[in-house]
Amino acid sequence: MEFENNINERIEGRNAVIEALRAGRAIDKIYIAKGEVDQTLGHIASKARAQGVVVVETDRRKLDAMSQTHAHQGVVALCAVKEYCTVEDLLQRAAEKGEAPFLVMCDEISDPHNLGAIIRTAECVGAHGVIIPKRRSAGLTAVVDKASAGAAEHLPIARVPNLSAAIETLKKAGVWVYGAAAEGTSPLWKTDLTGSICIVIGSEGDGISRLVREHCDVLVSIPMKGEISSLNASAAAAVLMYEALRQR
Repeated sequence: MEFENNINERIEGRNAVIEALRAGRAIDKIYIAKGEVDQTLGHIASKARAQGVVVVETDRRKLDAMSQTHAHQGVVALCAVKEYCTVEDLLQRAAEKGEAPFLVMCDEISDPHNLGAIIRTAECVGAHGVIIPKRRSAGLTAVVDKASAGAAEHLPIARVPNLSAAIETLKKAGVWVYGAAAEGTSPLWKTDLTGSICIVIGSEGDGISRLVREHCDVLVSIPMKGEISSLNASAAAAVLMYEALRQR
């Protein structure tokens, strides 16, 4: 789990979480004690899901470890530092700037420090936004915001339920999708990254998932000269983004 000791990113207790949902607070995930879903917790879970918030059932000991009030009452909400947007919002942002879309998609990047570093680089190269999945991914928490050195405050982040569907939306808008993969048949230095593009970065352990890989237009490989065959996810993302910036 991507929680750390930052009091500003958590809401604890049943009434507090209910009020946060009622007020429309940007919540990334809600953790509920496993096996203890009574009427109130069930109401919180259903209301959260209706608002598109990810609900995770977890061991009470983990909730105890997350809690700073020691009175979580079986529920802790992890807040997002700002509202998420849609893929269409990112495309609109590029259009308003009169630029070809330059987007970055993160496929199950679970390490918040890696996600923060990718967001930071994306902001630096002038990308129009970052796309992340709702599940099996770090969210836009205070930890990620800190790791991004504040870039997350300036760069729109879209969170989608299905990356493959998001890719199809991008393709319909004329965006070419380039996945970073060690076995990619298109060497980075010979790949045209001008025009409307989205760069896909896979998870730290498994790379791009099979379904997302199948939806990519091109699989790009980064040249490797050493004994180790892969880069850290955020380092790989930086290499691809800066080559795209150089070409553009």
